[in-house]
Amino acid sequence: MDDQNDKVKREVSFRPGGGFIFYAVMLLILIGFSIFVFGNNYGSQETKSLSDLMSYITSEEYEVSEVVVNGTKVVMTYKEKGSNTTKSLVQQIPAEYVDDLVDKLQAAKSKGQIKSYDYTEPFDWSAVLNVVLFAATLVVVVLVFLSLSRQAKDSNSVFSFGNNRAKLSNPDEVEVRFSDVAGCVEEKEELAEVVDFLKYPKKYQELGAKIPKGVLLYGPPGTGKTLLARAVAGEAGVKFFYISGSDFVEMLVGVGASRVRSLFADAKREAPSVVFIDEIDAVGRKRGAGLGGGQDEREQTLNQILVEMDGFSPNANVIVIAATNRVDVLDPALLRPGRFDRRVMVNMPDTDGREEILKIHARNKKLADDVNLHEVALSTVGFTGADLENLLNEAALLAARKNLEKITMQEITDATFRVQMGPEKKSKKLTDKVKRLTSYHEAGHAVVLRATSDFQKVDRVTIIPAGGAGGYTAFKPIEDTDFYTEKMLLDMIKMSLGGRAAEEIFLGEVSTGAASDLRQCNHIAMNMIKRYGLSSKFRNLVFGDDNDEVFLGYSFGQVQSYSDSTAAAIDQEVKEIIDKCYAEAKAILMEKRNVVEGLAKRLIAKNTVDGPEFEKIYEADGDLAGLEVGLGDSGSVSDIGSTGYGSDFGSEKTADSSADSSEPKDE
Repeated sequence: MDDQNDKVKREVSFRPGGGFIFYAVMLLILIGFSIFVFGNNYGSQETKSLSDLMSYITSEEYEVSEVVVNGTKVVMTYKEKGSNTTKSLVQQIPAEYVDDLVDKLQAAKSKGQIKSYDYTEPFDWSAVLNVVLFAATLVVVVLVFLSLSRQAKDSNSVFSFGNNRAKLSNPDEVEVRFSDVAGCVEEKEELAEVVDFLKYPKKYQELGAKIPKGVLLYGPPGTGKTLLARAVAGEAGVKFFYISGSDFVEMLVGVGASRVRSLFADAKREAPSVVFIDEIDAVGRKRGAGLGGGQDEREQTLNQILVEMDGFSPNANVIVIAATNRVDVLDPALLRPGRFDRRVMVNMPDTDGREEILKIHARNKKLADDVNLHEVALSTVGFTGADLENLLNEAALLAARKNLEKITMQEITDATFRVQMGPEKKSKKLTDKVKRLTSYHEAGHAVVLRATSDFQKVDRVTIIPAGGAGGYTAFKPIEDTDFYTEKMLLDMIKMSLGGRAAEEIFLGEVSTGAASDLRQCNHIAMNMIKRYGLSSKFRNLVFGDDNDEVFLGYSFGQVQSYSDSTAAAIDQEVKEIIDKCYAEAKAILMEKRNVVEGLAKRLIAKNTVDGPEFEKIYEADGDLAGLEVGLGDSGSVSDIGSTGYGSDFGSEKTADSSADSSEPKDE
């Protein structure tokens, strides 16, 4: 294995175009070899003069039989007079003496001083060497140029600032199809039209129809926008360019615009094709916002995108798909028809959608017979596709930790609360006072919720710390809803105040554990008045600009759209709503005093009470007879919670996992 690695390294190090070192080494080797072979022509060497050679021929002491002149090499065959021993003399002479030597050999032969001579004209090796060196230098220059050109095309090269950095996916290698995307029925129908145009453009062109130049996918994080774009690539069977908005922007001004031009040029060459820009808000934010100048790199990149999508040069058969969860910050010019003609909101999945998503993510997981994905879908209101995938993965991890062969409903239940609140801190030691305080606080939440709400039900009540909470009451909606009535909002405020009301009634003192509950109910009451017009004094009136600007420059220009006296009246109205709900919560707890006492005792003894067990305690008016007695964790759970209120006693910091999910949606 090591030999193979060494071989690969050698191939990588010495491949053509691999760098300057390879060519420099090759050139040095060539020069050294030339000097070694032909060096005799360049250095100072010991040579005989012409007179020294002729002395053997003219001398009477020697008999020269033959002289062979091969270039500058002279081989003389002779013997001394009176001797039968033949000797040879090998001598190198300077090239400029060769012609003179030949003339003298001819004269010596005619005089009978030598019997014969043989002459071979010398070859000009220096000229050959010069030609070879010139050719080698030319080859090296060409190879270096080609290497630099390849590096310029490489996205990681210093020469590729302005080149396209989008990843090109082969249609045959994309495995995602629309069948792999669940919970987005209408969204898939919108994108299916784009796919159909890419496959059969003539059908639309004959009717004079024009396919949208751009499709913007927006919605909450985790709802499957990128997955839908991958499905389009898989279904269409065309070249698919993928790039993130942040890949356009560099420190050098003008690089982003150059990359945009390069991207669209490549997409046009591969047409029909799809360009997918993920998180386009990184480069498509409103121009002129903030305190800085307007001619920065990001704005120049945005300007180039605008021109490429709808400029003088048409983008025939090139469709741009973009995704973002911050559509409110995008530049208006980017959203107008002609650029992003179609905007598709990818909503949170409903019950049926969640069930289909769970089925997809459960394909490669071993589920026990007691797992009911429909019940899981009903109990996970507000979960996105990413949340559901994470939920089943956490359940699989918990099952593996317990060395189980299959995932049971208990693991899914525990994973749900683990995702919402964080891991339970069962090792934390709770004093009797803290356990009693937490038990009555959470019992107050649960009882008020059960007595008032007809759209939510208690799923779990626990005093085991989890995340930043000292305990929490988890509840789940009975059914999906896209709106909240005035009664529903007031019931939520009462439930939030139930914990503090229980502390005051049953313990005679209040704690800081209700800090997050108070923030929650104040937030709901303020929105009832300012956003929804649901107050008796300001009926059907709204206050303030609902467009929450995210740019610092705009925030300086904002002013309060109502008078100070109206602001004071709004504050007074908020106080009256909360005071009334608090009084009603206390009245409910006094009426259900036995239930609160029984639930608190059960929590102190068992730490956790699940939904079915809570219903038994509530229906029995707090009577614990017939319930299993034991300490530790609760038994089997048949329902799964989606939101919960947390309390962290003894600290101002609190955890409230339902703070966002309980806020009503605008219609």
